[in-house]
Formats: sequence, structure tokens, C-alpha cells
Amino acid sequence: MGETEKLRIDKYLWAIRLFKTRSLATDACKAGRIKLKGQNIKPSAIVKIGDVYQVSKGIEKKIIEVVEFSYNRTDSPTALTKYKDLTPVEETHAFKSAFHAPSLKRDRGTGRPTKKDRRETDDLIGGMFEED
Repeated sequence: MGETEKLRIDKYLWAIRLFKTRSLATDACKAGRIKLKGQNIKPSAIVKIGDVYQVSKGIEKKIIEVVEFSYNRTDSPTALTKYKDLTPVEETHAFKSAFHAPSLKRDRGTGRPTKKDRRETDDLIGGMFEED
């Protein structure tokens, strides 16, 4: 494998626009939010065509397959051709936000929430982020 064929995972994730900066991609790898075959990987891991990565950003989870290398950050339409998004529709952020987001709006004039109200709100929010 030649020197020009090696590409780090943090640079690849930045180049295909999954992360705004390369530092954020590096931090995500170090925090264990990027996985290859269920295993955490280091930011210096080498990308291979055909690898399938699980990427977690907040409540959003993506499963991507490497189709082509991208050494430099490009425009969004070009970046989309460098990977294949294998994320099921049920796992997309838009699906969760549209169907599972609780309405946490309080009526005007009801005052501050009580401890009981706070516990109920925490239970409601906590159930939203748990995995089945």
C-alpha cells in the first residue's frame, strides 16, 4: 500500500462532511462514538474501501460504507458520492424528532415547575434516548 493510498478515519469523516472540523472527528473517535464491526477505533485507523462504520452524533446514529476515498473536503453533493448511507429509516434523526419528540412546553402563567413536575419531565426525556 503506497503512502498516497493511506487515509485516516478522522480525516475521512471530516472530508465527507460528517463532522464540521477534523478536531471534532478526532474527539468522536477518542470518545468511542465511531465503531468498526462493533469495536471502537482510534483516529489514526486506516480507512479501507468497503468498511462499514457506525457513527454517533448526539441522538443521531449513522451507518456508512466507504465507497471512495476523499482526501480533501469538497462540496456536499460530491461528498455524498464518497460513502453509502446504510442507516435504516427508523434510525434517522428526522424520524425520531418527528415522531418521538415530546412536547415540553408549559402553559403560560403556571409558575415554576415543582419537584414532581421535574421528575415527570426527566422520566419523559429519559425514555426518549433509551435504546430497545
